[in-house]
Amino acid sequence: MSTTVTWGRTAPAAVHPGPARALSVAAASAAAVAVWAIAVPGLGIRLLVRFGSGSPQTVHLDLVVGAALMACLAGWALLAVLERRTRHARAIWTAVAIAVTAASLGLPLSAGITAAAATALALMHVAVAAVLIPALRYSATRQGAMA
Repeated sequence: MSTTVTWGRTAPAAVHPGPARALSVAAASAAAVAVWAIAVPGLGIRLLVRFGSGSPQTVHLDLVVGAALMACLAGWALLAVLERRTRHARAIWTAVAIAVTAASLGLPLSAGITAAAATALALMHVAVAAVLIPALRYSATRQGAMA
């Protein structure tokens, strides 16, 4: 590992972003849980969704956590791939993340049975994005591949 000397101390030239990214995933998932906790036990909103002509389904906490974790880990994986393949990983990833967030809002807004459920579900999507996008963007390497 190469090092640089600053003010008489030796500091690593590059820091592995894994721990910061794992914390970002946990924090973004916690943001979704916080919205769920306020909406469901706090305000008494029933998070019911209906897909097509199917029967209504309740969105429980385990689904919220699982969906948030899967989305966050997919975002992390995409960023890692982009960092290995392009110099513009941060900009590309940010644009994709914002587009995916915007597209993901269509699901709760169309599947939520009540306005309160649709709003709470959409807020969960926004909460995850509001934590994850800036955090992973900040952790993105500045140089990327072919540097």
